[in-house]
Amino acid sequence: YALDYAAQEKRVRVVVIAAKGDVFCSGGDLKMMGGGGKPSTSTVPARGDSTDISRRIRHLYKPVIVKAQGPVMAGALLMVCNATHVIASERAHFSAPEIKRGLWPYMVMASLFRVMPARAGLDFIMRGYRIDADAAVRAGLANQAVPHDRLDEAVAALAQELAELAPGTLRLGLEAYRRQEDMAMEQALPYLQEMLAKTIASPDAR
Repeated sequence: YALDYAAQEKRVRVVVIAAKGDVFCSGGDLKMMGGGGKPSTSTVPARGDSTDISRRIRHLYKPVIVKAQGPVMAGALLMVCNATHVIASERAHFSAPEIKRGLWPYMVMASLFRVMPARAGLDFIMRGYRIDADAAVRAGLANQAVPHDRLDEAVAALAQELAELAPGTLRLGLEAYRRQEDMAMEQALPYLQEMLAKTIASPDAR
């Protein structure tokens, strides 16, 4: 719901995905997946399933910052891998532990291998181990790791910097980035040429 609002509201220039508590996100509810557990009591309207989070973030075409103040596990990687930026506290760690429950992070793979090298990413999900914030930066899962008491400051500074950039050009550029990912070079180059011409003619460029 919030992502749909952000996509439609021109005054929203940057989205920050944050969480309360010690954990950023522990992924899906295994009891619910297995047919048990209690349904959510959230009053926020539900729109689609967890895979729609990936699509909504990818096609928002605005800067999206993940503020990871704690552990990022399993399905949480759908947000991390599709955001434009990830700032992680030194207290955060990242993992895809599904294999340790006899499961496999199928939906996560679609995004994970777009940010991590394939062999490193495969090892990461095959063994289900955790990596700390510094290792997440090296692996491409995060842009920056900061001391926990500087997390708010670092995210606010980045959000402010991005918010001051040309919003129309950012939108066109991010749209082009997402669309050309799935194109062969022969299709990507003429498409990007068209997007360049569109940007040059835009109010932001003028």
